[in-house]
Amino acid sequence: MTVAPIGIDDLLERERAHLDRLTAAQAAEAAADGGAVLVDIRYAALRDRDGTVPGALVVERNELEWRLDPLGDYRLPEATGHDLRVIVLCNEGYASSLAARSLQALGLHRATDLIGGFQAWAEAGLPVQRPEGWTAPAAD
Repeated sequence: MTVAPIGIDDLLERERAHLDRLTAAQAAEAAADGGAVLVDIRYAALRDRDGTVPGALVVERNELEWRLDPLGDYRLPEATGHDLRVIVLCNEGYASSLAARSLQALGLHRATDLIGGFQAWAEAGLPVQRPEGWTAPAAD
């Protein structure tokens, strides 16, 4: 079977149609009431540069499915079942959409992502644990 080629923009649009994507404020509310787990899939260099979301699980993208599969041998304690509400965040909200769809394919039907990623979270003024010595970027 041959699959017709598709560009990344079309792929994102197609996959996002299956997600109930959240704004930063909605994600913060869902995590605060204990109804969702925030999962930061950014690589270490971005976390070291910009900081982290307090309370978010840090699971780099290449380990995500193994760590959150409730049936897997390598799951995290937080991977309690397929009904778990997972909100994936990347840096700007692109890779997280594809990652959330991959979690849905594992049966985590409530998985979704954060529109705009970590950058949107920080721009919304939500809590960020900044790295030691961090200074705000200079205004243009």
